[in-house]
Amino acid sequence: MRYLPLLLIIGLFSCNPETAEDPLQFALNSESDLIRQVIDSVDQYEVQIKLSVIRREKDSVLFEEYDYRLDDSVYFYPASTVKFPVSILALEQIQQDDRLDLDTPFFVEGDSLFTTMRDDIQDIFAVSSNETFNRLFDYLGKDNINQKLKSKGIFPVRISHRLSTSDAYELTTRPLIIQQADSSLITTESIINKPIQDLTINETTKGKGYYSNDELIEEPMDFRQRNYLPISTLHQTIKRVFFPEHFNSSGRFDLTREHRDFLIKSMALIPRELGYNTTDYYDSYGKFFIYGDNKDPIPDHVRIYNKVGYAYGYLTDCAYIQDNLNDIEFILSATIHVNKDKIFNDDVYEYDEIGIPFLAQLGREIHSYLIR
Repeated sequence: MRYLPLLLIIGLFSCNPETAEDPLQFALNSESDLIRQVIDSVDQYEVQIKLSVIRREKDSVLFEEYDYRLDDSVYFYPASTVKFPVSILALEQIQQDDRLDLDTPFFVEGDSLFTTMRDDIQDIFAVSSNETFNRLFDYLGKDNINQKLKSKGIFPVRISHRLSTSDAYELTTRPLIIQQADSSLITTESIINKPIQDLTINETTKGKGYYSNDELIEEPMDFRQRNYLPISTLHQTIKRVFFPEHFNSSGRFDLTREHRDFLIKSMALIPRELGYNTTDYYDSYGKFFIYGDNKDPIPDHVRIYNKVGYAYGYLTDCAYIQDNLNDIEFILSATIHVNKDKIFNDDVYEYDEIGIPFLAQLGREIHSYLIR
């Protein structure tokens, strides 16, 4: 992959019926039922999209920018996409930590099995492990995560809790037990974080009910203390990984070449490359755009560097997509909410019927436009 010194932005477009047709408008105007069933009732699905088409000319990289219903002030639950920036920050931190590197065995207090940063970060991108994210969260600490993102100009964002665990909101982190070269063990200090503040943006209460301990609570679900990572922030995060020269030095991730290469390779991983069985963990298990509704192998000439998230009916993907056969590349970030009954935690969401097919077709339509 080439990283060229001069990067320019050309065009900033908002997708609406008044403008000339562009790749995103082309996709959203599609007659495909997979697109129409969502766009014709778009308010219901809380869709937000951002697209950057990448053009390379001599020594320049040019971005053509498009967006649809993009609004940082309207809340959606980011689910596992929060693992993306946290993984990057963990790589940054081990560069300053003489106690461990990518391959140093460690475990978190309360666990019993050793792991490594390499294995954890690869699992985050290949199969979206919650347990591995929680270890990185405890390694970094909530306040440190948010301060580091803010210092790089990555905002708005608020990462406040672990995922799918009873101690999700515990402010004191669990220490890491790290194995040294002589097999001795050292224990890190716990981090005590500040209390979580309520979000003050729009639509942080959702739906008409939710299940808690198998009981239906007939009132909206409150997301004010939940993680917050809007589409625009995801999009600028992935741009920083692949096009760091577009940002000033203080806004870049401070990664060695080795760690950056490892991150990029991890983002493109598919489960079979880590030995997972292809029946349960097919190629598109963690890649919604273009191939998400198909369990066939992804063609070798297409590489998708991404992170998905899905929970509470929200489906989100943020991806840098390269088609080396057709010489096209673009960054696409999008979210959709599929929760027809407006009840949370009932495991009744239209992921396979509506959400994933929409994101897959969105990617296909944009890809089709760019190769025509």
